[in-house]
Amino acid sequence: MKQVINILGISLIALVFSAGFANAQCASEVQANACISKLQDGFTFLKTFKVDGQGGAKSKVEYSYVFSKDTQYFLNICNDGTATDGIVVTMYDSKRQMVSTNFNNGKFYPGLVYPCNATGIYYITFTFQDSQNYCGGSVLGFKR
Repeated sequence: MKQVINILGISLIALVFSAGFANAQCASEVQANACISKLQDGFTFLKTFKVDGQGGAKSKVEYSYVFSKDTQYFLNICNDGTATDGIVVTMYDSKRQMVSTNFNNGKFYPGLVYPCNATGIYYITFTFQDSQNYCGGSVLGFKR
């Protein structure tokens, strides 16, 4: 019985360490914090977003945020790869209607600017199109 408990304990420890290793592969918090310095001039920092697609296991990462009318928002993307590394950010209004994206006419842009014309909850989704590492960060800023 003692031997069975030892084997279960060792298996549990191995599982915990392997799960920690898998999550440590994406430094999304580091990428998000690096994005703060890339905020466009005139915009005030609001929030960072971690974009961890878990090596392709997650096809979408979604956040929500309350935007205010007559405010302009800037959202950019950072990662270790080139340009946006296939990370597509899309913003939706409270009715889930798309209002902006960084992917247009087959081209990725490093961010997007959205002039908000209605106060409410907005959804920010990150998806991956031909991404190499499914990892990055983003920062949201505003100006009035």
